[in-house]
Amino acid sequence: MLAYYVHDLDPFIFSFNADIDFLFIHLHGPIGPRWYGLAYVLAFLCSYLLFRVLAKRGYADLSVAKVGDFITGAALFGVIIGGRLGYVFFYAPEMLREPVLILQVWKGGMSSHGGILGLLAFTFYYAWRHKISWTNLGDNLVVTAPIGLFFGRCANFINGELYGRATNVSWAMQFPKELTENVGETERAIIACTKVDPSLNSSDAIVAAVRHQPQVKEILRGILTPRHPSQLYEAFFEGIVLFSILYFVRTRMRQPNGVLTGLFFIFYAIFRIVVENFREPDASLIAGFTRGQFFSFFLVAIGLAFVIGAKLRPTFPKKI
Repeated sequence: MLAYYVHDLDPFIFSFNADIDFLFIHLHGPIGPRWYGLAYVLAFLCSYLLFRVLAKRGYADLSVAKVGDFITGAALFGVIIGGRLGYVFFYAPEMLREPVLILQVWKGGMSSHGGILGLLAFTFYYAWRHKISWTNLGDNLVVTAPIGLFFGRCANFINGELYGRATNVSWAMQFPKELTENVGETERAIIACTKVDPSLNSSDAIVAAVRHQPQVKEILRGILTPRHPSQLYEAFFEGIVLFSILYFVRTRMRQPNGVLTGLFFIFYAIFRIVVENFREPDASLIAGFTRGQFFSFFLVAIGLAFVIGAKLRPTFPKKI
């Protein structure tokens, strides 16, 4: 039998214990900077630097001096607010009954589809406000977007969340957070782990103990289901492959404004639809499809509309 890797990465870069109750903030236990937060910082920084390069080379109608303002707004209003609201509406509408939960972003819950739609809306507003080409702005922004998707999926992997479906491939991994969703496995794990440490009487305690107690890891090795590391699949296709396609088209092919935006929607959706077949559904299915697949079908339609519109009424970056 293969000895599968049991995920034991810590979501915190470093941490300390806290006990805070203030307004809607309730923090009990470890707090500190997380790899997920660092992923967002790296994504915004890389997007800013790459957009500046594209602007300097004449691909963007936006001046180099205004790139910082645009990326900051896109990060805040597009990615963060759009991503959070997308999660609420697409995956957790029950939060609308208790709006304070929407503000508790440190507990997780972001939607890539929501972030994409948020960026679409913010780019349209910014272009209208500053009287520049919306599609040109979008074309350059989408070249940078896969970098953020790559870092985000890597952070998902470090967190041990959004794991894949059961499999027996040699590179399969076992994710302790599975215990939070499988009552049978949780009961078996608690019975076995409390013999090692009586304090390990909950799934959360066991997940945390995996990182520093080898005995717990060995116990879970015989309980957890081997799964696809689908986060890494998504990081590769939605990040590296998608970026390579868009950067090649941006710098090697002269295309009308809007084509790159359309290609981003189309290829992101295709990669998401395919990789979702290896990812454990994180919400109820819609017409037999996962939420990620279902919403991606609409992105394909949006992408085709951008490409067709760009070809019918072609305009090009002003400086090339």
